[in-house]
Amino acid sequence: MAYQSRVSDAVIRRLPVYYRHLVELEHNGVERISSRELGARMNTTASQIRQDINCFGGFGQQGYGYHVASLRQHMASILGIDRVYKAVIVGAGNIGRAVAGYTGFERDGFNIVGIFDTDPKAVGTACGKLTVQPAAELDAFLKKAKVDVGVIAVPLDAAQSVADQLVRGGVRALWNFAPMDIQHPDSVVSTHVHLSDSLHILTYKMNEEALFKQIDERQKMEK
Repeated sequence: MAYQSRVSDAVIRRLPVYYRHLVELEHNGVERISSRELGARMNTTASQIRQDINCFGGFGQQGYGYHVASLRQHMASILGIDRVYKAVIVGAGNIGRAVAGYTGFERDGFNIVGIFDTDPKAVGTACGKLTVQPAAELDAFLKKAKVDVGVIAVPLDAAQSVADQLVRGGVRALWNFAPMDIQHPDSVVSTHVHLSDSLHILTYKMNEEALFKQIDERQKMEK
């Protein structure tokens, strides 16, 4: 049976945001912050801040607030980014190369140890600090390297077979950029990055006011 999280998905989605703000605060020399002040930065309430953080124990002091550096360290531990993970990328197209070239992942403990592709033109080319390897060598690489995370950056029609291959190779997590929800065993966790979803949310917010004006006008006419 799959593990059932004790924390809601909504809280989990907010954790990286807390961490990002705490990193910025610490960088700017802020030593402590109240739940009200942190809520104002994040456009949420002090009550929501306290509820979320209290899911993992009490880290604040009444009348003092939160010690920024300490809470940032706790949040890093909660997120699991206080340790090192090995990752491989399958797909050396635009997305795969962008992921490989982003230096911020190392800071958060993600060590990208390989990138693979089926295209002979891509194989052997430089990709950040790595060289693209042939996909035919992925199985052997996974067996040797003991990889934690597999990054799927291939076209839709290849995504599921790549996911299956990564799972067989022992990866514990899949970061999927293909425009489909891949299937995998309960023992493996995954995050699906649908780039168009973010764009659709943006266009919705641009048009929300006009949308509800139309809805209100239609409802008035129907009365």
